[in-house]
Amino acid sequence: MKETKAQGTEIVIPQLAESLVSATIAKWLKKPGDYVEQYEPICELITEKVNAELPSTVEGTLLRLLVDEGETVAVGTAVALIAEAGSGSEAAEPAAESVSPPGAAVRPAAGADDTSMRGRYSPAVQQLAAEHGVPLQSLTGTGMGGRITRKDVLRYLEEGPSPAARPGAAESAPIAAEAPKLPVRSTGLHLSEEPPTPKIEVESRIDDGRGEYIIDVTPIRNTIATRMRQSVAEIPHAWTMIEVDVTNLVVLRNKIKDEFMKKEGINLTYLAFVLKAVVNAIKDYPIMNSVWAVDKIIVKRDINISLSVGTEDSVITPVIKKADQKNIAGLAREIDELSRKARSGKLRLDDVQGGTITVNNTGSFGSILSYPIINYPQAVNLTFESIVKRPVVIHDMIAVRSMANICLSLDHRILDGVICGRFLQRVKENLESYSLDTKLY
Repeated sequence: MKETKAQGTEIVIPQLAESLVSATIAKWLKKPGDYVEQYEPICELITEKVNAELPSTVEGTLLRLLVDEGETVAVGTAVALIAEAGSGSEAAEPAAESVSPPGAAVRPAAGADDTSMRGRYSPAVQQLAAEHGVPLQSLTGTGMGGRITRKDVLRYLEEGPSPAARPGAAESAPIAAEAPKLPVRSTGLHLSEEPPTPKIEVESRIDDGRGEYIIDVTPIRNTIATRMRQSVAEIPHAWTMIEVDVTNLVVLRNKIKDEFMKKEGINLTYLAFVLKAVVNAIKDYPIMNSVWAVDKIIVKRDINISLSVGTEDSVITPVIKKADQKNIAGLAREIDELSRKARSGKLRLDDVQGGTITVNNTGSFGSILSYPIINYPQAVNLTFESIVKRPVVIHDMIAVRSMANICLSLDHRILDGVICGRFLQRVKENLESYSLDTKLY
């Protein structure tokens, strides 16, 4: 934050993480003339790690936006000017047709019933609500798009719940039409709800009688493209696959999944068992948990699994930290929490940092064979494919078994076929050793 009396206070891009040097302005949440509270988000940022919000470091009137949406700027760059409340610099620059005095938030007359930001909570609001046990769903937001601000939470603490939110109020209140529920996915390993459909702006164009349209490359898609190019250009990829009989695992999960749902409130996915099998195999072959460092190979002690979570328009890899210290139930909870946070855009930078090996359950959308690109700078990307019933030969007899493929992309600078073959065999043994006696806790 920099301060100039003539122009107001500069809001700058902070050092979000040690390895980040720039960020892209995805969307401005405030416009010139709006009154901004301290810690209230003024814009959404996209980095190569994760999306984040930029909170205002001061309270006052937003004078000017210095950076356009979609523009990438370096850390430390000023992106907005705010006239602090009571500083006397509010008049330094005309902002909008009408600017509210300090202490009162500007609310546009048009679109006053807009609630597009109703479910978006800033970290400051979430922390304050968690400390005092405030149910954010019952608050009425006074921020842009119906967003709940810190003042809304503080007002709730001072005045208590509004009459409409008190018990019994629903009896006298008009009954609102129930919103239609989205269908729940019946397939997939860890998808428990429909991901939001992306809003893609396109430019229509007719060329020589042939209809076509153009999709703008979003900042996050550009970041994915850059990282994929770097991985393919720098890492000599090799690929191998193994077939696994998971019949006993299917029987085990079918028996205990309902009880687990009642106890934990989340779905017990096959992926939790897969991660446990992978983690135990890494303990026997720690070289799989390593990175290339030009003149040396660095083997990581902690096993931090990067979990590929796909949305309709991008792939995010939140990290399960110290996965080797978690049991199957603990891994299931981590999968559920990180997947939901990824799809709702609530991941923190810490949630996507420190991964040492990537696991991707491509079987969640029916894939039976895939060739994953390594998540740079890791050495391994492993995919668990769809479980399919197939006839197989066991002791010279044909039986119907639940089979799945495990595919592995490897950095051939670090790993060779022998060690990866042994590693996959160990993962196979671990998966096929599950039985009705397997403990989740």
